[in-house]
Amino acid sequence: MTSVDTAVRRDAPPGVAPAAPRTTGTRVPVRLSLLALALGGFGIGTTEFATMGVLPNVAGDLSVSIPAAGHLVSAYALGVVVGAPLFAVLTARVPRKALLLGLLAAFTLFNGASAVAPGYGWLFAARFASGLPHGAFFGIGAIVAASLVPPERRSRAISMMMLGLTVANIAGVPLSTLLGQHLGWRSTYATVAVIGVLALAAVARLVPRLAALAGAGPRQELGALRRPQVWLTLLVGAVGFGGFFAVYSYISPTLQTLAGYPAAGVPVVLALFGVGMTLGTLVGGRLADWSLPKSIWIGLGCVTTTLLTFPLAAHQPVPAALWVFLLGGSGSLMLPGLQTRLIDVAGHAQSLGAALNHSALNCANALGAFLGGLVLDAGFGYTSPAVVGAGLGAAGLFVFSVSRWVDRRAAAGLTG
Repeated sequence: MTSVDTAVRRDAPPGVAPAAPRTTGTRVPVRLSLLALALGGFGIGTTEFATMGVLPNVAGDLSVSIPAAGHLVSAYALGVVVGAPLFAVLTARVPRKALLLGLLAAFTLFNGASAVAPGYGWLFAARFASGLPHGAFFGIGAIVAASLVPPERRSRAISMMMLGLTVANIAGVPLSTLLGQHLGWRSTYATVAVIGVLALAAVARLVPRLAALAGAGPRQELGALRRPQVWLTLLVGAVGFGGFFAVYSYISPTLQTLAGYPAAGVPVVLALFGVGMTLGTLVGGRLADWSLPKSIWIGLGCVTTTLLTFPLAAHQPVPAALWVFLLGGSGSLMLPGLQTRLIDVAGHAQSLGAALNHSALNCANALGAFLGGLVLDAGFGYTSPAVVGAGLGAAGLFVFSVSRWVDRRAAAGLTG
């Protein structure tokens, strides 16, 4: 990749990937800029998924049930749902690098608060607050990443930025889970706060200064909500990805109860999940640059099929580990495509459109954790969330079919 400067530049029109930045200032290699964004994603990915790895520890220490501890996952997800549109709208005129730094500072602060929360209620509130910067960081980060490369490589650039989220599941989540098991679950969130400090330094040094979009403001950003395709694409993510979280939210007790893994073996399997997510994201970025709609079709089909096979693999250690790897890969295939599609269909409201993708995915997180907890509380066993998840994946396929039908109708109207 080439280098970009640190000078303020003008963005391309909404819906079109910006041209390559000018090189009139101090030059920074594009890969380093993307690496700095990925480091922020690494911290966010670690905190998003780490709670699942230490769920039994949190439940035992705070004297709550496993499903009640699972509500901490939902609290974080709901924070993302609220924070993504709130930050995108209210900070529309803020230069993008300054906004990224502010979001990382808030992320670091609230994860530190999670580490020192005195009880379940305080931890619940801290997890909600920790989720607030999540969606806006990834949304603005995706726009920045796409602006650094030619249009035909934008999905790959977005996937590189999102690699931090997936690599977190190879290194960040297993490491924080291991620390949580040996030093207490509070060390998990303290580790995330340290990562946040490092990400702040990297973004400050390596990400170019980018102005807000010309004419940006709350009213312009809210215009995204008047576009039916924005809502349909969000629904694809919220429903289709919910099946993924229905199982993964309870992966630690599932592996220990069904596959017979000791607690010390769970981080190893979580690392396999991260490897799958990383490969899936890289492949998904290339698929989206090849064909945006097909990348989403393929991703939804793969995650639905994987969930249907869970009862066959869940009761033996090796098949269960392989299945977790496949779940990570299939679930992440559609992520770059969904992110790029939302930027495209949002028109002049790119910031809100991009941020809302993560609201949708965390609606999926909350929905999946909630429905998975319901069937577990009802006594159906640890394979039952996968059945619910496969149904959600099929529903996502249906919604995307409707979205593509609307696309075809609109194209026919333009050419008719």
